[in-house]
Amino acid sequence: MVKRNYNFDFSAVNPKRSARAILANQPVSLKYSVELCRELKGKSVKNAEAFLNDLKEMRAFLPLRKYRKKVPHRAGEPKSKAKAGRYPIKAAAKFLDLLKLVKANADVKGLDAGKLRIAHLFASQGFHRRGMQAQGRISGKQRKRKSTHLEIVVQEAGQ
Repeated sequence: MVKRNYNFDFSAVNPKRSARAILANQPVSLKYSVELCRELKGKSVKNAEAFLNDLKEMRAFLPLRKYRKKVPHRAGEPKSKAKAGRYPIKAAAKFLDLLKLVKANADVKGLDAGKLRIAHLFASQGFHRRGMQAQGRISGKQRKRKSTHLEIVVQEAGQ
């Protein structure tokens, strides 16, 4: 199914002082996306980009609070009340693309990119793409590839 609407009540934000973007059906983990949304919501766009770049280069880990079964602890102090964490590089790259899109949309509206704060960040399940896995000489095995919808709303701070 194609993602068309936002999961957000826009009556709380001024439409002239906010920007939004959607990435639909991205091939990233829904679980890591949910954890990234929790971690980035409320941060400034600049801080979120710095955190995602650190995540991609494995200088910082993503603290896992909801989906943490059999995940080892990381060295150092706990982040966001969690020591268990991973380095979802692929999800971090898609979230950087999403931030790049929303910054471009904010620039078109004439908003100051330095004052943008993430008001809403949401990940939901996309559709399953079917593919065939090689299985011997004749037959094949059907596999599903999962995808995730990502949406973001940012607004200028002080509004």
